[in-house]
Amino acid sequence: MTALDDARTAAVLPDDAPSQARPTTLAKALNMGLRAAMEADPKVLLMGEDVGKLGGVFRITDSLQKDFGEHRVIDTPLAESGIVGTAVGLALRGYRPVAEIQFDGFVFPAFDQIVSQVAKVTYRTQGRARMPLVIRIPFGGGIGAVEHHAESPESLFCHVAGLRVVACSSAADAYWMIQEAIACDDPVIFFEPKRRYWEKAPLDARPAARPAGSTFTSVVRRAGSDVTVASYGPSLPVLEAAADAAAAEGRSLEVIDLRALSPLDLDPVVESVRRTGRLVVVSEAPLESSITADIAARVTEEAFYSLSAPVLRVAGFDTPYPPSKVEGYYLPDLDRVLDAVDRAINW
Repeated sequence: MTALDDARTAAVLPDDAPSQARPTTLAKALNMGLRAAMEADPKVLLMGEDVGKLGGVFRITDSLQKDFGEHRVIDTPLAESGIVGTAVGLALRGYRPVAEIQFDGFVFPAFDQIVSQVAKVTYRTQGRARMPLVIRIPFGGGIGAVEHHAESPESLFCHVAGLRVVACSSAADAYWMIQEAIACDDPVIFFEPKRRYWEKAPLDARPAARPAGSTFTSVVRRAGSDVTVASYGPSLPVLEAAADAAAAEGRSLEVIDLRALSPLDLDPVVESVRRTGRLVVVSEAPLESSITADIAARVTEEAFYSLSAPVLRVAGFDTPYPPSKVEGYYLPDLDRVLDAVDRAINW
């Protein structure tokens, strides 16, 4: 058993625990994953605005400063460029920093650092310097927040070569994916669906429950035969609800959680489309030049002769995120997804 496995076991459940899986919120799972990574490797550091004594605005880092000290869980000034710039220096010196951006809309002061430094260091040095840096970003709407607190900037980062971009959608994925991100030698932009922080799902955190292979891959959440529906992070519950509603009408939807947005793992999507003949892609990000457009183009290239209808997309509108009172009209909802499913079937 590795030191990482030992830490996971000590941090969560003993191997002889009577219940192997316990209902856990996504937020708590992230906290547990960060704790396990910090116990396994003293080079793992957390940094960001209010991540220490407060435990973060969403309490993801709750109690970690108390247990690991101020030298490993660092409260920073309100300066995202400084947070990421400092993390770059720490990563180059052999640390594994995890930088939190408090809200999605606050990341842009650090965008230059991410594009010009974080994404390019490994290539610029021909691999002699690595950038084991994780940038955590709560993203998406649905919490009634004000401007700059409910955005979906993932497509911007997917266009930047040299970054890995992932999004968790359940407690189990949050726990294992954050540890894989921290262990990765490449820079990882780690998106967390903030409106799902308080949803509970079973989590078996014993070392024996660790998923085989990488969690940075697409996974089929629900098998189906008529239409493939794919999304990630905040939109997965909408897809599950659409599958339930379609089943009541005798239609079968296959639900795929993309998890990794860059590089995309489209093999499960293409394989599914070759059986169903139809694909609906859902995202909160604006439609224009988005991750949904790339998925539609690539699936059309690889499975053109299997398609019975064009790939359809349901996404946020091409406007800045609206005031919270009307965000329900902006976000992809059950009616919009089912309408796309109907159009695909009736094409």
